[in-house]
Amino acid sequence: MPKSLRELILGLADISEIKDLIDNELRSHKNPQLIVDELSQTLREVGDKYERGELFLSELMMIGYLASEAASNLKPHLSGAGKRSRGKTVMGTVRGDIHDVGKNIVVMMLQADGWEVIDLGVDVPPEEFVEAIRKEKPVILGLSALLTSTLEEMRNVIKALEKSGLRDKVKVIVGGRPITRMIAKEMGADGYADDSVAAIRAVREMARRGGGT
Repeated sequence: MPKSLRELILGLADISEIKDLIDNELRSHKNPQLIVDELSQTLREVGDKYERGELFLSELMMIGYLASEAASNLKPHLSGAGKRSRGKTVMGTVRGDIHDVGKNIVVMMLQADGWEVIDLGVDVPPEEFVEAIRKEKPVILGLSALLTSTLEEMRNVIKALEKSGLRDKVKVIVGGRPITRMIAKEMGADGYADDSVAAIRAVREMARRGGGT
């Protein structure tokens, strides 16, 4: 019986096997969104395993590479080219956290949904987020974190926006494995998302509240 995308990624399969599986599923007319959902669910499982000490850091990094390659393979099939831009978003993983696979999937999904995305990358300090908001004037700011230890950095970004007088200029959405609705509310975020699909819904809703498309 053919292995699933989850099994291949968790089993640290060769990237060619993963790409072949995705290509075969696409040729069979499987909705690429369903493949992205499976990838997102697998990454949540990976995050849980890592936190429980069931995965080494080297394995986490390898899985991140495989998932990134899988996401890149899917991106052309989720293209938002030709759509009128819904608005601009700034995305980044907060300082102290170098994990970007989940963020990259959300970036890909936002672009497919017609958003212009400014991706600041990983390990982003608060002042860089502030400068991006000042320069780009986005509708949405998305903050990502995988590690519980970096939650305080999300709070620091929101505090920096308040100090700079920009907090009321942008809607802040937080996401990542350790985030809950209660934590997001406590830190002063406008919303949160626990996977890529929820992120799209949250961005749309926040944009409507903020006067976006």
